Amino acid sequence: MHDIIKRDILAVLSKLTEILKIKEESDIAEIKELSNHVIHNASIFQDEDSISVAILIYSLSKIMERKQKDLDYNRILGMLNTCISNLNNDEEFRKSIKNIFTFIRTIDEKLRLYIHEVINQAQIKKGCKLCEHGISVARASEVIGISQW
Repeated sequence: MHDIIKRDILAVLSKLTEILKIKEESDIAEIKELSNHVIHNASIFQDEDSISVAILIYSLSKIMERKQKDLDYNRILGMLNTCISNLNNDEEFRKSIKNIFTFIRTIDEKLRLYIHEVINQAQIKKGCKLCEHGISVARASEVIGISQW
């Protein structure tokens, strides 16, 4: 991962942890805006790590819309801090991101299908954002790992 991408991901994850330190009504909107910032950079670098972070942040915002009161902010903060500390080791960083996705999927058994759908929709939405930034549909689908259709 390039240093510029690492710095940007570090800034975004640090901002996310700052937002999550105190529960507020504006958290969801701030987190969605953060996701859009990451997708803008991902459109420039076309890297999978920025895309994963954007999808993760957007998915988190959607889960917060439904389960904000029940969401364990401290656990998410701990996992985000692990991501930040693993940023210099690409493999460990990616494993940390996957762990957060796994946690999001297991928040509530009743929401398992919903959460899976949220993550799929987040991938599609972020793919569209990449296309808005001038990236081809083929390249956007390749980077995100979804079908062009």
